[in-house]
Amino acid sequence: MVRQAKRQTALQPAKRTGGKRKVATTAASDGFGVGDIVSVIRQIGPTLSPSEQRVATALLADVEFAVHSSNAELARRAGVSEPTVTRFSRSVGCRGVRELKVKLAQAMAVGRIYLELPPHVGTDLARPALWRSVFQEIRNAINAVEQQLQKDDVEKAAEAIARCSKLAAFGVGGGSTVAVAEVENRFFRLGIAVNHSSDPRLMRMIAATLGRGDVVLAISTSGNMTEVIEASKVAKQYGATVIAITKPQSRLAAVADIALGFHVPEAPDALKPTASRFALLAAIDLLATSTAYLKPREAQERMRRIKYELMKATNEGADGPLGD
Repeated sequence: MVRQAKRQTALQPAKRTGGKRKVATTAASDGFGVGDIVSVIRQIGPTLSPSEQRVATALLADVEFAVHSSNAELARRAGVSEPTVTRFSRSVGCRGVRELKVKLAQAMAVGRIYLELPPHVGTDLARPALWRSVFQEIRNAINAVEQQLQKDDVEKAAEAIARCSKLAAFGVGGGSTVAVAEVENRFFRLGIAVNHSSDPRLMRMIAATLGRGDVVLAISTSGNMTEVIEASKVAKQYGATVIAITKPQSRLAAVADIALGFHVPEAPDALKPTASRFALLAAIDLLATSTAYLKPREAQERMRRIKYELMKATNEGADGPLGD
């Protein structure tokens, strides 16, 4: 019980006793270490003294400056004394200013776009800038796919899928999870036996059931998702063909029999959804259409049946989308 009582974390607000501020026991001194120091500062900042709050404000306004500045420079920027900066460091769970800077440098590893607000936020210019940037990023993503995909690779991939017995789509993470669901949505209507999975263990299980004549479509924008790579290796070991929609020269591309490679740089704005989703969907649409054109009569008949049944059930017009 005594041991547990000592395990206070830096997330605990400072306590005041006898009119004096009592600094919370630091996680670092207990041997547990401080994790995300930026999050810690933002959470306990309102509980700090006014002078320490000024340190927090100056630090969060320019983390890079805080990492590289001296104690005196940081104190001047915040308008406080150097001892206040030291007290602040201890209040947020660090042994001193040096450890605080180490933790801040670790936080900087995520990139400035996650620490600094983009231009125009909170101004009258925000809305037009936002609209332009969102649509421009989408256009850039689709253009990147069109320019980087190789025609021969797409045709080889379409031929492999058109003649396969089963198609399994693997992908984990945000965009890739959506993309593999879209693979099933696009290819089942062509009469192809297809399923998708984003569960690492289930992907491996499905991969173990595949063999010659089967195809895995593995999707990863980074090409470094270990779960997708390992499942693809299992499928390949049993004779399945692995097609990857991924970053060129990535680990996943190296495993694939056919790599449909492209790369869409992320926009310098963490508040916007990643436009690489549109790149993945464009690549899937191109691959699905290329596959359909290899078996046009069969694909058209499957889609005619779908349309016929939908019109019977929903009174949809013939000119509407095919169940979309």
